[in-house]
Amino acid sequence: MTRSLAPTPGALALTRKAGGFSLSIGGRLLIRHTAESPCLFVGRGEERMEMFRGNFDIEDYVVERVALRHASVDGDTIELSAREGDAPRLRLVIEGDTLRPEALDPAINRLWLRVEAEDGEHVWGGGEQMSYFDLRGRRFPLWTSEPGVGRDKTQEITFKADVAGRAGGDYYHTNYPQPTFLSSRRYALHVETPAYSVFDFRHDAFHEIEVWAIPERIEFFEAPDFLGLVEQLSAHFGRQPPLPDWVMGGAIVGLKDGANSFTRLEAIRAAGVEVSGLWCEDWVGLRHTSFGARLFWDWQVSDTRYPDLRRRIADLAEDGIRFLGYVNPYLCNDGPLFGQAEAAGYLATDGKGGTALVDFGEFDCGVVDFTNVAAADWFAEEVIGRNMLDFGLSGWMADFGEYLPIDVHLANGVDAKLMHNPWPVLWAEVNARAVASRGRTGDALFFMRAGFTGVGAHCPLLWGGDQSVDFSRHDGLVTVICGALSSGLLGNAYHHSDIGGYTSLFGNVRTPELIMRWAEMAAFTPVMRTHEGNRPKENLQIDGDGTVLAHFARMTRIHVHLAPYLRALSDEAASRGLPVQRPLFLHFPDDRRTFPIQDSYLYGPDLLVAPVWKAGETARTAYLPAGADWIHLWSGAAHAGGGEVEVEAPFGRPAVFFRAGTAHRALFEGLAALR
Repeated sequence: MTRSLAPTPGALALTRKAGGFSLSIGGRLLIRHTAESPCLFVGRGEERMEMFRGNFDIEDYVVERVALRHASVDGDTIELSAREGDAPRLRLVIEGDTLRPEALDPAINRLWLRVEAEDGEHVWGGGEQMSYFDLRGRRFPLWTSEPGVGRDKTQEITFKADVAGRAGGDYYHTNYPQPTFLSSRRYALHVETPAYSVFDFRHDAFHEIEVWAIPERIEFFEAPDFLGLVEQLSAHFGRQPPLPDWVMGGAIVGLKDGANSFTRLEAIRAAGVEVSGLWCEDWVGLRHTSFGARLFWDWQVSDTRYPDLRRRIADLAEDGIRFLGYVNPYLCNDGPLFGQAEAAGYLATDGKGGTALVDFGEFDCGVVDFTNVAAADWFAEEVIGRNMLDFGLSGWMADFGEYLPIDVHLANGVDAKLMHNPWPVLWAEVNARAVASRGRTGDALFFMRAGFTGVGAHCPLLWGGDQSVDFSRHDGLVTVICGALSSGLLGNAYHHSDIGGYTSLFGNVRTPELIMRWAEMAAFTPVMRTHEGNRPKENLQIDGDGTVLAHFARMTRIHVHLAPYLRALSDEAASRGLPVQRPLFLHFPDDRRTFPIQDSYLYGPDLLVAPVWKAGETARTAYLPAGADWIHLWSGAAHAGGGEVEVEAPFGRPAVFFRAGTAHRALFEGLAALR
């Protein structure tokens, strides 16, 4: 006998069947359970985790994995056991659109759930994924870490990074994972857990979710279209404040050249570069290591490197230029702030009760324990509030967050393995609290690379992390498009990257072509920001070549010209949670050819951007979605949607199209006249 319980709209519908049950939402079958084909497995595992400078070696020895074949349904409660007559080991409670698992066997520390899959289904999400936008066909562990160098085990640079420092990475490594995915079936699933988890999309018939704990809940969302799903998710996880107006006035120029940074900035502006901010991450001073120039991790101005900085910041402000710096949640043990924090008991401890020290590559640091309310308040008020905001800074890179060691002891008593993933969110909260304490939410701008569930409620801007200074498929220019699209679906409206990349190792250095192509893409993102990279003296900078500088200046003028459009998109992000950079299918859900595209994007609803991301190419083939006609930005040529088009893409004229009939046509056509 089959019996269904009538659900409320948007709620899970439970259908009881002989020997099993099924769950659906909005008419979509999600979970089907029978004794022959169970949907749930539980068991025990013994993990091995080892961290080395933010890179993790993780494996699991599965002691037990048992299929829960027998289900007993009573109202909205399901109890599952291995066999009929056995004691139940797991209980599922249905509450609206949510499943709440409860372990009835205290020995359980692993759970596997199978969700129905369909032929031709596409899946996106997983946090900020850099290699693959469509997750179908691959397995994705979700653990915040260093992404690694190269991120491709078949490439020499990844091999060398693995040999030199276990830092090569792989396609699934990310600073910002999140156990949330969206399906082309117009539903989304989120696992609320801080634990290590895995999304496995390799099977044709089901998606398997693995969690190294019993999750607090499993949430489902459904909508008739993708826009509705993104609006729901952004409201659920928290929406960002509007982008500050000042950042739309030009590029944030990153220089770490001490007092000489101001002289170089004057020359850069004289070349026609529109500048909104000067970003000097070395405002705290430098130390030199084998990796390259590193910062002195004690968060107060270095008077020797930046003498009279407060006056310099005021002078910049008179020209409408903001000053930005850098901070992270660690304190070097040879700086004065470390001593203050240690004396107050603000640092995480080791197994013997002493201060835990973390090796960051030729220097050691203490971990500020943000589970200690007093420590979090001290860092927000004294370090960020007084040393940065009160000093005159208008923004900063809030770096790291993914480095919490798994063997430290924290004030809240929670195992560090369960605090590791949420740690970036705590870090974001500290920064946001400092900004709010000065009444500068929506004005002061900090940006982060690390994240986890809910980070967008606190962090106003993501950046794509430390890409290699090249065009490589898994760690170069193209990866930041994928990162923007994947994280944007989960409620993170704003994303940007280091123009020209960051990581230069083993003789890999920037080329003029790379900087110019990266700048072209960045002009059509919410924020343009340059970075000198980890080895500034070995790599070309924007002011190191006249042609590069002139090209960069023109790209900043394009970015500024689009400010009215970006402001409208920012307002929409605040009200609806829609990202500025959008996958093509978000506005063209009926064109399935758009579903796997990850190397072009919609900039808002009306601009389609297809950057050149391969070395040596001067043309670009782009797919134009069906359902609209498209105008090539530079030539004015019209193209019907629903097919590919190849256009010339010389330097300064990336493949960009606008939707015919857009209300912004005059603004877009004005771009072609810019010089």
